[in-house]
Amino acid sequence: MTDAIRPADLALARACDQVMACRSGAAPRPVVRGFFDEPTNTATFVVHDPDSRQAAVIDSVLDFDPAAGALSYEAADRVIAYVREENLSVTWILETHVHADHLSAAPYLQAQLGGRLAIGRGILRVQEEFGKLFNAGTEFARSGDEFDRLFDDGDRFAIGAVEAVVLHVPGHTSADLAYVIGDAAFVGDTLFMPDYGTARADFPGGDARQLFRSIRRLLALPALTRLFLCHDYKAPGRDSFVYETTVADQRSGNVHVRDGMAEDDFVAMREARDRGLRAPRLIMPAIQVNMRGGRLPDPEGNGTRYLKIPLTTGRA
Repeated sequence: MTDAIRPADLALARACDQVMACRSGAAPRPVVRGFFDEPTNTATFVVHDPDSRQAAVIDSVLDFDPAAGALSYEAADRVIAYVREENLSVTWILETHVHADHLSAAPYLQAQLGGRLAIGRGILRVQEEFGKLFNAGTEFARSGDEFDRLFDDGDRFAIGAVEAVVLHVPGHTSADLAYVIGDAAFVGDTLFMPDYGTARADFPGGDARQLFRSIRRLLALPALTRLFLCHDYKAPGRDSFVYETTVADQRSGNVHVRDGMAEDDFVAMREARDRGLRAPRLIMPAIQVNMRGGRLPDPEGNGTRYLKIPLTTGRA
């Protein structure tokens, strides 16, 4: 990289240098294994350093049946089994953002595997906004203390000898992060596969223009950077779920943000598309749990835990 990089882009410059070092063999290339949860269309990733066997788990899923109010752990147990079979040591459990489409299994995984739980510092805004929405009360601290680390743009950490850089990529929500780990970028809810496009931007704190700029920032990474996506919805005509792509493939073929797409055109398209989308099926339980780092609300006087659903009646 050159001295012409603006200070605001130093995080991106570091990420680009890291990817190139990894691709050239000067730095270790991480091993990535994905686990796809079809009921929520969510991909969870385990990424590890092949030498030290240290690992991170990214965007885990807790099984939840809303009709029965029942929790189960099949998706998380598949991750745990893999970690143990591969003799990995989990040092990080990472969230790209507060998910609205699935419940996080982070506390369950942490109890079984260890590791530090981390998310972006924007969780403080999310906790404030949604703490009010769900009338969480003064016992909900809104301090981010449920997490072991709150990342800022440009923060660096490591998984064994594999270096990682944090990029703030708002737009889907105000608090989304991407983790560039070696030559692999875990981009959360920003991009989908090229044949499906991009994430919605109509949640509280979301913004289609910010999303476009965040995506273009990600697509400034080297062309061979591996991109790992949090979701796949299997575009029409495709038979299988896919959640790995590259910067080059996104730049040449993404139906929403390929090279040549103007920002204003994207914003108009994204906002029109979002107006026709329904809320995610699990949005109410997911946000209540995920804003607490995957922890459930405290039991009430009868020993039972409850999730709330704010009602809109249209009447006084």
